[in-house]
Amino acid sequence: MRAPYALTPLALALAFAATGLAPAHAQQVQSLNPITVSGDAQATPLNPGVKAERARLDGVAGGTNLIEPQKETRLATLRDALDYQPGLVVQEFFGGLDQPRLNIRGSGIQSNPVNRGVMLLQDGLPLNEADGSFVIGFLEPRNAGLISARRGANALSPAATTLGGELDFQSLTGTAGDLLRVEGGSFGRFGAQAAKGFRSDSLDGRLSVTHDKYDGYRHHSGSERTSVQGNFGVQGDGFENRTYLSYVDLDVDIPFVVPRAMMEDDPTRVIGDGNTANHPLNVYKRNPHRTSSQFRAANRTYWGTEDLNNTFGVYAQSIDDTFQDPLSATVTDGMTYGAQWQLAGKYRAIDYRVALDWSRSNMDRKLYVVRPEDGSRLQRFGNYDLQAENRSALLGFAWHVNPQWTVVGDAKFTQAVRDARERGSGNSLDQDWNYVSPKLGLVWQPAEDQRFFVNVSRSNEAPTYWEIVNGTVPPRPNSVMPIPATTSLSALKLQRADTVEIGGEGRLGAGSYAPHWALTLYHSDVKDELMSVSTANGTAAGTYNYRGGTRHQGIELGLNGSLPAPGAGAAFDYRVAYTFSDFRFKGGEYAGNRIAGVPRHLLSAEVLYRIGGLRFGPNVRWMPAATETNHANTPDTQQDSYALLGFKVDYQIDKHWQAYVQGDNLTDQTYASAFVIRNTAGAADPTFLPGNGRSVTAGVTYKF
Repeated sequence: MRAPYALTPLALALAFAATGLAPAHAQQVQSLNPITVSGDAQATPLNPGVKAERARLDGVAGGTNLIEPQKETRLATLRDALDYQPGLVVQEFFGGLDQPRLNIRGSGIQSNPVNRGVMLLQDGLPLNEADGSFVIGFLEPRNAGLISARRGANALSPAATTLGGELDFQSLTGTAGDLLRVEGGSFGRFGAQAAKGFRSDSLDGRLSVTHDKYDGYRHHSGSERTSVQGNFGVQGDGFENRTYLSYVDLDVDIPFVVPRAMMEDDPTRVIGDGNTANHPLNVYKRNPHRTSSQFRAANRTYWGTEDLNNTFGVYAQSIDDTFQDPLSATVTDGMTYGAQWQLAGKYRAIDYRVALDWSRSNMDRKLYVVRPEDGSRLQRFGNYDLQAENRSALLGFAWHVNPQWTVVGDAKFTQAVRDARERGSGNSLDQDWNYVSPKLGLVWQPAEDQRFFVNVSRSNEAPTYWEIVNGTVPPRPNSVMPIPATTSLSALKLQRADTVEIGGEGRLGAGSYAPHWALTLYHSDVKDELMSVSTANGTAAGTYNYRGGTRHQGIELGLNGSLPAPGAGAAFDYRVAYTFSDFRFKGGEYAGNRIAGVPRHLLSAEVLYRIGGLRFGPNVRWMPAATETNHANTPDTQQDSYALLGFKVDYQIDKHWQAYVQGDNLTDQTYASAFVIRNTAGAADPTFLPGNGRSVTAGVTYKF
């Protein structure tokens, strides 16, 4: 049966009301100020830990996730950390150390590779460049003590105003996470990590080094990644200062998209194999790849008390990034600088926040034609001077009307500047946008373990230079000069969305086996949505604002807990995450069609039998319906449904040693893990990126 076309706000409210009744006893809703809660042994105001972050998120009138990545069996990729989280959709490209597409509520779903739509934070400060873009491969979940996701307008940073919200990666500090880790597996996968720290009464520090290598399941899909991250902290009475340093180097071969018939015949193949050896997009000759590196230095200072405190942070980061598709290479060098200040305090029943944020990026971007014979750079056809700057201010409050009810609101005021000049031709385009991103919400906490919320908000997203700067290269079988490559600049509007959101989370019942549930329903009306699409060859075709209006709405549902099991002290631990995404065009050329790019239904679930230090059991990642790959919804071009079965065994041998074995796609199903998005497409177009076949990974960890 086809799902209803729309979920109105009234329907959302009725669905929320049907989720169940909460207990009658109450507890004070927590403040949004930095909190240090006893019980997290190494928690500090700048590194609050899980309990304090949970208390802070309890005061947010909207959908959030609190992820503890160190509890995961394996952390080889970002999907390992985020897989069982409602509302966070991670689509791998080809299963290695690649650039997975991260989507929250349809944020940046068009970008390929993913580069916008969500504010990524490292220890509370932006990791994005000032134009809003990012390289998602710079994230290192193995070095994170927790990941805090504030979906949509629930983002707390003054710099985060997009439809997708923010993800904040909080680094491990001091002696937390002292370990040696080695893992390996199918298709030449190897990973290693060494991390060690120290801690005294007022000083602490930590250094982590990781290295990964992967030969790849598909041809031409090898990857390698090295990350070095460290931090150093000084603490005193009502004072903390922390410095963060990191370096990441990423090198990824890209096997590129293939037609459905090639994927179904042999998912390891690429264009250039067999009868496609003379194809003008031969991957072996064109050598599509991405090499990226970043050096980042940041410092944050906190001073004050819970009743009145200041937090000030500064950061600087360099980027050296080459992204090469089969036809062109985009080379970016740049520096980004930023500063952020926040004053937080209490006045009677009101908690308040005032914050300022500034960031600036100076980038050089050059566009080259790829030589058809060997993938080298043949001719430069674009040479850009790019300057992006953001100036943001935030005013926020939480009014505790009584111990059960809290009214929360904030307004973010932003000026975004995107200036671009092509040095050769002198063509330039200076764009700036001024906008307000308000939110008003209500939190009802009838019990310590229950909270319900509703909010209305507006989000705004300015385009990045990946949308503004365009390059077009026609495919040619050889390098007969000159190849007529062209470049241009796009004048784009701001993407805006008005959202209503309702939901809650808590415990169902009482006792140690009471499950935890989380449910959020949202409806967003989007104006001038940024649509980035691909050519028939699968390369970038440019970005435009859709004029007819679009609608994003969905359900984000999570359930986890334990059940009694045979054996002394044994239990079945389970978790389920379901994300429903109903994204459609409201009017215009594609009125009534589904927006391509995001699975309509996505479910991840696992059940582990736990006894002593041993855990084992199956898991599944299920996409039960086909997904549109183009906005015209052309027949026979969809990404087919799939179900991937896995199994893991995790054994905590003693307080020092831990080992695991994990199998993925045990049925060796052929499926498309991702695809390129077009306005319209044909069934024979190269569209799909096949996912990994059957694989096994094993690892061992020694904890000091």
